[in-house]
Amino acid sequence: MTADRSLRLTRGATVWLTGLSGAGKSTVAGAVATLVSGDGADTEVEVLDGDEIRQTISSDLGFSRADRDKQGRRVGFIAELLSRHRVLTLVPVIAPYAETRQAVRERHAERGSAFFEVYVATPLQECARRDPKGLYARAAAGEIKGLTGVDDVYEHPESPDLEVDTSSVSPEIAADRILTMLREHGVLEYAETSVSF
Repeated sequence: MTADRSLRLTRGATVWLTGLSGAGKSTVAGAVATLVSGDGADTEVEVLDGDEIRQTISSDLGFSRADRDKQGRRVGFIAELLSRHRVLTLVPVIAPYAETRQAVRERHAERGSAFFEVYVATPLQECARRDPKGLYARAAAGEIKGLTGVDDVYEHPESPDLEVDTSSVSPEIAADRILTMLREHGVLEYAETSVSF
């Protein structure tokens, strides 16, 4: 008989990944979910992707400042609800306004739910080079207006809980840093389990 170590979630938590389009938010969130699930963790993990939310419960919203704020607060409401029910909730969204992100953080704090803001600080030039959705090319061609980071504002987090740049580290390394942060704050811990041969 030997001892095996697996991750265990001690409480629910929201990991809010903010950054420009193409920064790698969804990729990093997916890597975190894979690492946690693949480790045999005793935990529930959900990824609330901003694009999927916009296609469903926020299909009525556009891209005005008011609508972007409302979108962020809606996602924040769902994230806090999941977090409160012992789910590790990963939220890869642009969420360009500091006021919106602060409101989501405060909602979590008021209800005793853990919240961590991760700034995926990949530079605009790299995001535009990747351009996975073709948005930067369309903006350059004048086909769309109001692209965050180009001709619309993105308010960089001043004091994020963690900052990663996927132009200098892989999504897996960024994900590992997030797991390290969660372990340091007691959200995740290693649990010894007995394995028989």
